Amino acid sequence: NLKLLASARSAGKEVQWDGNTHVIEELTEDSFKDVDIALFSAGGSQSKKFAPAAVKAGCVVVDNSSAFRMTEGVPLVVPEVNPEAIKEHQGIIANPNCSTIIMNVAVWPLYKISPVKRLVISTYQAASGAGAAAMAELEEQARAWVADKPMPQDLWGRQYMWNLFSHNAPIMDNGYNEEEVKMIRETRKIFGDDDIQVTATCIRVPVLRAHCEAINIQFEVPVSEEQAFAALAAAPGIQVVDDREANQFPEPLAASGLEDCLVGRIRQDASQPDGRGIELFVAGDQLLKGAALNAVQIAELL
Repeated sequence: NLKLLASARSAGKEVQWDGNTHVIEELTEDSFKDVDIALFSAGGSQSKKFAPAAVKAGCVVVDNSSAFRMTEGVPLVVPEVNPEAIKEHQGIIANPNCSTIIMNVAVWPLYKISPVKRLVISTYQAASGAGAAAMAELEEQARAWVADKPMPQDLWGRQYMWNLFSHNAPIMDNGYNEEEVKMIRETRKIFGDDDIQVTATCIRVPVLRAHCEAINIQFEVPVSEEQAFAALAAAPGIQVVDDREANQFPEPLAASGLEDCLVGRIRQDASQPDGRGIELFVAGDQLLKGAALNAVQIAELL
């Protein structure tokens, strides 16, 4: 059975799913009686307010916000990487950041060949990561450009179409933004490796849906290009797209709507002549594997 909960503003609306009509109910602390698993995706403040009530009612919460990701005792799970961590839950399981998930799915098969010393990631993040309003403004700017009219800039305060800019997360004292810090901290927790060095630069690009990431990996021991190809081709949740002759590699349009992440541009890092470096380019649907699908996969493991 499916129960849909939202704010009072949405209560009473109908949603069609799987041939049935479901009426949205207002979320309260008493909403979780007889609920086995609750998928939370209403922001950190709502998760902090209502997740404890759900757990008290005997429900297991899979939370898509950042509220509990780094909380001790709360598993942070990517099913392709650390499904065993689910067993440690005490009522709440955290869903990682979208960029972290997409990167971790691609890196983990290689980490199993050799421990990773350092990751350098550059992200190319779609409008969908900032919600429906960001997607709508990008579309509105495109229509305005075609009509030779002024572009609306209500959300970002800048032209988004034909442009890219640093991710809109707040900048911290060390110069990193919160999105970059999430990737660093969450990867260490998911991999169970506090020694792995991670740095990231997160950029918003004028793409409607699906994030891309350029990933540079430095290993403890040499990993060949052939080993990397074989490991990625055999890994769950990955489709290798790497046709050098036809210049066919991961693209956000191709990744949109797919459950798997696309991985390509697999090559030896020429700046590491000892063979301890591999370069990748990854595309993944931020709304699916980067969020909803990962949460559902966790629920399925429960």
